Amino acid sequence: MEPVAFFEHYLAREIVHSERMRMAILAGLLGALIAVFGVLYLLFGKDHLQRFLTPSAFIYIFSVVALLLCYELAIRHMIGRWLEQGRTVPSALRYLNAFVETSVPSLLIVLVARETSPVYVLQSAAGFLYAVFIVLSTLRLDFRLSVFTGLVAAVEYVALSIAYVGAGGAAAASTPFEFPPYYLAKGAMLVLAGLAAGFVAQQLKRRVGNAYRLLQERQQVLNAFGQQVSPAVVEELLKSGPEIASRRSFVCVMFMDIRDFTPLVEKKSPEEIVALQNLVFAEAVEIVNRNHGIINQFLGDGFMATFGAPLATGRDCANALGAARELVAGIQGLSASGRIPPIAIGIGLHAGEAVHGNVGSALRKQYSITGNVVILASRIEQLNKDYGSQILVSGEVLAAAGEQARDHQALGPVRVKGREEPIEIYRFA
Repeated sequence: MEPVAFFEHYLAREIVHSERMRMAILAGLLGALIAVFGVLYLLFGKDHLQRFLTPSAFIYIFSVVALLLCYELAIRHMIGRWLEQGRTVPSALRYLNAFVETSVPSLLIVLVARETSPVYVLQSAAGFLYAVFIVLSTLRLDFRLSVFTGLVAAVEYVALSIAYVGAGGAAAASTPFEFPPYYLAKGAMLVLAGLAAGFVAQQLKRRVGNAYRLLQERQQVLNAFGQQVSPAVVEELLKSGPEIASRRSFVCVMFMDIRDFTPLVEKKSPEEIVALQNLVFAEAVEIVNRNHGIINQFLGDGFMATFGAPLATGRDCANALGAARELVAGIQGLSASGRIPPIAIGIGLHAGEAVHGNVGSALRKQYSITGNVVILASRIEQLNKDYGSQILVSGEVLAAAGEQARDHQALGPVRVKGREEPIEIYRFA
């Protein structure tokens, strides 16, 4: 499954989980509401609440809230079963559920209005229940559903106001409902509340998407460089995003090879060969990373590394030469400890302009370094066989290496395979 499709599928399931959580919260609020009304009736039913909380009105309220509580728990259970079966919640059911829930305050107003003045009921706590459902609609993470909830609440409240008090009249005399703008304004506020809840839901959904895309970009960078790059370099790369455009830079390229590898492993099993390579390359990766380089690719018994791309430090040739010296010492240390047989390595360094960046298709990309500097670095490394050396560098590297360029031996202009003009070569070990 494509990452985007997977995210959409996963987000859809998380939205359903959020819907179930919203229902659980609502069920808890309804249970608390039943308890509150019960306490109010017991404490004040005979004195201050006779105009509103009559026994019949209390039964109406208790019954409607209890039915809604059972409804929410039943729907929540059904959605949970669907999740276990890998099914999605139909969009029509979500809208129907929003309509049923938001209509509960309207039903309460209609029933209680049979026991007391409709004007009083329209101004009672029942009207605030609309806001509760609108606020909870945010957890649906759907802008349209939140707006729908606000519209249902506004239309039903305004319709009930018109039905009970009309445009003024005796029932509304000396009350705020005497003036239609009063309840029309309340209806408009419910619509605005729905819009606000929808905006919040949309922002939450968008930010979740942005967070996922950021993680995807991070993963793309990590996939592009694998274990080649030090953590510090990875963090720098993440700041520039996953699409590393091809560009030209001055780089120092290193090639390393294990001398006489074929006869060394001639009588070893494949497992022993891999174990030997892993020990050598583990040491190499740590050293190259520590010196701010990256290993672009392993080449059987050797590797190619780059210093200065994709990130330049200003002393990339010095870093490369330092890494070469550490590699020779590190491999000698492994041999001296008995962890690997006595081996020698050959390292070639050359510096110059190269083009680097992600190369490949939309399905597979790889960070690559291209240019004559790569070819010449490989050719210089091969010269170690002729000179019995372990580190050979070009004049370009020596000129840029600074303090690291000490204790060297000039080999003079050397002809390199594939190049007409000889190049200055220096031996360091």
